[in-house]
Amino acid sequence: MKARPKIWRIGGRLAVCGILLLWIFHNIFLNEGRLAGERQGLAWDSLSRLDQWKTGWFYGPRELWRTLRIVNPASFAAALGFMGLTVVLGAVRWHMVLRVQGLALPMGRTLAISMVAQFFNAFLLGSTGGDVLRAYYAARETHHKKTEAVVTVVVDRLIGLFSMLLFACVLVAPNLPLLWARHWANKRLIALTVFVLAMLLACSVVVVLAFWGGVSRRWPNARTWLLRLPKGDLLERSIDASRRFGREPWFLGKVTALSMGLNVFSILPFVILARGMGLSVPVLPLFAIVPMIICVSALPITPSGLGVRESLFVIMLAIPEIHIEATKALSLSLLGYAVFLFWSLVGGVVYLCLKDREHLSEVAQVENAVENG
Repeated sequence: MKARPKIWRIGGRLAVCGILLLWIFHNIFLNEGRLAGERQGLAWDSLSRLDQWKTGWFYGPRELWRTLRIVNPASFAAALGFMGLTVVLGAVRWHMVLRVQGLALPMGRTLAISMVAQFFNAFLLGSTGGDVLRAYYAARETHHKKTEAVVTVVVDRLIGLFSMLLFACVLVAPNLPLLWARHWANKRLIALTVFVLAMLLACSVVVVLAFWGGVSRRWPNARTWLLRLPKGDLLERSIDASRRFGREPWFLGKVTALSMGLNVFSILPFVILARGMGLSVPVLPLFAIVPMIICVSALPITPSGLGVRESLFVIMLAIPEIHIEATKALSLSLLGYAVFLFWSLVGGVVYLCLKDREHLSEVAQVENAVENG
């Protein structure tokens, strides 16, 4: 019975992903069909809707594939290198978080688990596969501090999102002229900026409450009510573990500084790929727009943000100051995702090599146990 809600959740996410991808591909292919028809002297408006669709889906995929192939191999290799640095820095950040909880996981082991977690996050539906693995193995190898291990994964994700939101909002300042321009595409950029600012505010509140609290001071009986909830003792232990980060001097500053470097390396692949595609894109707007897209794509809407990310790239890079054609913007998004998938595949290789020696084959059992309560 419990499998049915999970199937509906997976099906719902796949449906949203499919609709978004179909919508963006269809509109881009129609535009490519119109351009191809005009080159051949066809009167596009005189064609029936069905003929327009046929023409678009005939020429569109060809043009998209042609655009994907024009990227410079050296640029693609450089993008792979910078994305690899984000994987390493992410493991370093999680290692710092683990140390606050007294979880002495070796750095090499932390990196291996992070690589495998990236594989599971990329290829399993939903957003918890890799996180469940990280939490389980951190607890398994550090005297079974299960609650503290789960907290480290949640805090690592929270800090990563907080730092990326902060990075995006800081980079909005030198890009204010983009928000003042009176163009329909710029208005959509304004809406995205406001949404990201709201996300930063909400995330900041969560960080403050998680690390320093304040609810129990305002409502003294809050902890008593908490213990009455199902698994209230685990919730209280999680809160106590979170408070350790607030008591650690300079912890938030250090991990945020590390995360800012990680953010730069996350954006550089898109800058390099754009250059490798021969696109004359101003760098400063990309350093504001790309992190905003990453933040919104991180929301659990579709698997790995597919569809959401591509739609935002096409819409946001259409502003006059950047003016990237829809097909090329889509290609840039897909190439960036291909770079991410490469390292996910590397994580899959690590999983295959270590699953017997390191008992990683147990992850499926762990996930089922967590989902079934």
